Amino acid sequence: MGDPSGFLKHASRELPVRRPVPLRLLDWKEVYEDFATDTLRDQASRCMDCGIPFCHNGCPLGNLIPEWNDLVYRDNWREAIERLHATNNFPDFTGRLCPAPCEASCVLGINQDPVTIKQVEVEIIDRAFDEGWVQPVYPTRLTGKKVAVVGSGPAGLAAAQQLTRAGHTVTVFERADRIGGLLRYGIPEFKMEKRHIERRLAQMKAEGTVFRTGVNVGVDITAAQLREEFDAVVLAGGATEARDLKIPGRELDGIHQAMEYLPWANRVQEGDNVTDENGLPPIHAHGKRVVIIGGGDTGADCLGTAHRQGAVSVHQFEIMPRPPEQRHESTPWPTYPLMYRVSSAHEEGGERVFSVNTERFVGEDGHVTGLEAHEVKMVNGRFEKVEGSDFTLDADLVLLAMGFVGPEKPGLLDSLGVEYTDRGNVQRDNDWRTTVDGVFVAGDMGRGQSLIVWAIAEGRACAAAVDSYLEGVTALPAPIVPTAAPQR
Repeated sequence: MGDPSGFLKHASRELPVRRPVPLRLLDWKEVYEDFATDTLRDQASRCMDCGIPFCHNGCPLGNLIPEWNDLVYRDNWREAIERLHATNNFPDFTGRLCPAPCEASCVLGINQDPVTIKQVEVEIIDRAFDEGWVQPVYPTRLTGKKVAVVGSGPAGLAAAQQLTRAGHTVTVFERADRIGGLLRYGIPEFKMEKRHIERRLAQMKAEGTVFRTGVNVGVDITAAQLREEFDAVVLAGGATEARDLKIPGRELDGIHQAMEYLPWANRVQEGDNVTDENGLPPIHAHGKRVVIIGGGDTGADCLGTAHRQGAVSVHQFEIMPRPPEQRHESTPWPTYPLMYRVSSAHEEGGERVFSVNTERFVGEDGHVTGLEAHEVKMVNGRFEKVEGSDFTLDADLVLLAMGFVGPEKPGLLDSLGVEYTDRGNVQRDNDWRTTVDGVFVAGDMGRGQSLIVWAIAEGRACAAAVDSYLEGVTALPAPIVPTAAPQR
């Protein structure tokens, strides 16, 4: 390493400062201030010569973390981006959105704060774009084979870029009007400004990838037509079937899935004409008492969005108990720790309510006006009601952010005839093949709801399998084999 004693000299972990809450609630820009280069180099120097870099295992992409930490410390940014791109097509996405399991498995994290791996990553790629180092990578030859990628989230984009660079003619189909999947319409602007997607799409288009938006494959194009036109198909449509809360009152107006709510705010930021005379989109939180059911990242996205839209109050419900302040003994190093986390959205206000279960929604004239709930406790692995803990809470807008149960089956998947796992995901083998010849699957559609790093890793590995299927051999990296993610 550049400085073997860096972790001793710079014992404190430092991260960029978040902009003041009152200021950032006035806009939709990303919440972090710029990070000084000298401070970043100090943080990179904390990466130890640990012998066995567990961060490699913690990262599904197998990122070469110690290498580019060392390169940043030595001020060799050009080589750092080459090492970063060697394993990750889109560090500009992961550096902003990944929960950083690599940091959870950092050896320094055994008894100190771990290295700021994620921040080093995003600074490398942002420097690379600023310097003009991110250029199209062209194939050395064209194979004449055509591949369809269905879905333009991180798994689909990673597979498409890899296959294009291998010389295949790749078409990405997206049923929305813009490319990006959840990156585009699920992630709020304050977490990742969409200019980061646009500059990647410009690179991919220059490389030769073709994008077709507004095409619902399985409806606008039949499964038979897709298989007839293309030599291979990659299914990367994600796990978009949202988990519902089927309790009395669910039919009332004003109760929406998170992914019915979040895209409208993104469309406003895109400049779409979707607002009324008051400048408000069809589903909004302005002037409303909001309850978010679900304590995960999607719930936090709804929280930050509701703040910026001018909600009167926001409560975020979570059925699980409040996690401990420090790593819980059930998740020892190097596993991802169970612990209490405060996102930028939580910093901005609202009330987080743990160990609570919603029993029914109540309303007037067909619209929700509140909910009835009670506290719960865990007994022998099951939730039990805490007697006497019933309460009611007024609400004008209820957002369900309880995760996703799997891919949507009607339409493309059912018409293709693919088989499913017991959990309802698309079944696949260790070569990423579904039960239909020439049809492959990557990302949440086959894995179940998971992380962006898993999506990109699976897209890359699936691309290698498709290339091998079409050409008999592949030079594309294939770092992982399919594994099912636990249901959340």
